[in-house]
Amino acid sequence: MTLRIAIAQINPVIGDLDGNTERILSAYRRAGDVDLVVCPELCLTGYPPRDLLLRPRFVDAATDALAALARQTGRAGLLVGCITRNHATRGKPIRNSAALLHRGRPVAIRHKTLLPNYDVFDESRYFEPAGENPPVPFGGHRLGLTICEDLWNGDGYARDPLEGLLRQGCDLLVNISASPWEAGKAQRRLETLQRRFASTSVHLVYCNMVGGNDELVFDGNSLVLDPEGRLIGQGPAFSEGLCITRPGKDEPRNWEDPGDVESLRRALTLSIADYLRKCGFSSALIGLSGGIDSALTAALAVEALGKERVRGLAMPSRYSSPESLEDAATLAANLGIRHDVLSIEPAFRALRETLAPLLGNGNGDATEENLQARLRGILLMALSNRTGALVLSTGNKSELAVGYCTLYGDMCGGFSVLSDVTKTQVRRLARHLNREREVIPRRTIEKAPSAELRPGQRDQDTLPPYADLDAVLEAFVEEARSAGEIAGDPETVRETLLRVERNEYKRRQAAPGPKVTPTAFGCGRRLPVARHLEIP
Repeated sequence: MTLRIAIAQINPVIGDLDGNTERILSAYRRAGDVDLVVCPELCLTGYPPRDLLLRPRFVDAATDALAALARQTGRAGLLVGCITRNHATRGKPIRNSAALLHRGRPVAIRHKTLLPNYDVFDESRYFEPAGENPPVPFGGHRLGLTICEDLWNGDGYARDPLEGLLRQGCDLLVNISASPWEAGKAQRRLETLQRRFASTSVHLVYCNMVGGNDELVFDGNSLVLDPEGRLIGQGPAFSEGLCITRPGKDEPRNWEDPGDVESLRRALTLSIADYLRKCGFSSALIGLSGGIDSALTAALAVEALGKERVRGLAMPSRYSSPESLEDAATLAANLGIRHDVLSIEPAFRALRETLAPLLGNGNGDATEENLQARLRGILLMALSNRTGALVLSTGNKSELAVGYCTLYGDMCGGFSVLSDVTKTQVRRLARHLNREREVIPRRTIEKAPSAELRPGQRDQDTLPPYADLDAVLEAFVEEARSAGEIAGDPETVRETLLRVERNEYKRRQAAPGPKVTPTAFGCGRRLPVARHLEIP
């Protein structure tokens, strides 16, 4: 018998047990005449639930939700990611599980074997791993039920759940997953699975989560492979959807890949939309400087939320160029968003006068530059307080890496959209957004970057050219190379690495932002703030 399977890419909300139950049931009903509906890892609780799992009442409620969900099932089976209790007398009290629900009850529950504890993952903090994992009889097949990491068996694991299932006669493997996206991840995932399944003699049905949860973005891109490792089914990228497949009947097809830059655009847009929606915000507020970072942030926000829910605020000072003000106004007009202008000059003069007894008349140093940035933060947060809009901070990864940003100034905000996007990528993405019409003014993209906090200021007065800087940052932060292994002028490399290390305290206070590279500042890079600084 050939099973007709619906892969349901669901976008859950962490902790929303009732809402997630409805999302699962909606997909189950929309699937229609199928034999099995497959949902992602921990889709009932949302992923990653983190320390919600340490709250007994939450565990109780999640257990009750699974039982209630089972009662809603009929002829079609429903495979759902959930938590279950560990009834053994030893070990962690809960497990990361896959429950097969059918005709009103759970007919099988299997648990995750390999618990990742690297990068953004810390599952061994919460879960007890599986002991046994035999195949599950269903619909004339012996299903091998695995959860995310169980499919990969990377370095450091003594067990291989896939090999164990094959030895036990599994003839169809189903994997439910919550695999976060990063640049190139979907293609690498496909190629890795194709190599792994080229000689297994079983079909693979792989269901991946979709949506933004805090710093993580899940891309969907569920897939189905035949026993030769050929692609025979694919779910949509960065959106919810159903993928109907009949393993054994479907024909090979080509992988649909939006491309690196377009995938980055979709990931960032999805992260904005979901962060606001899941945190209860209805609109976004952005400080528009006339520069490329704020322009790109605004353009992505409009794609994510719609122009009616995005507002721009220009805050010029004596150092703001007329061209920057014009570019900010042009951008707002191109996007169709409300655009207000509030000068910080009166407040800047007042602060200088107030501080004069202690600081003197000022000489345009970093203190006065930071005053301007912090005044802009005050204005943005005041408008945020009054309107309820979430401030999107606009700093990019290059700036955050080397501390070219002001605490309580341009770092103000609730979500940092570009915090894992380098300046080089910002330019590339801006040009991509302009491929059909000019959204971001061409002058904004092409002009030399400047914070405009003193006369004639340019970023490259104090930083290496961004192309050089970003190459060093990629080698150090993402590839973990030492100073001696990084190409470039040794003194520039050393100074850049020292600035990265010295500014950990700033990044610790930054707003969260979406992880789109292998190593982002934030949950996947855990360094102490108070430490001896030594260049590796």
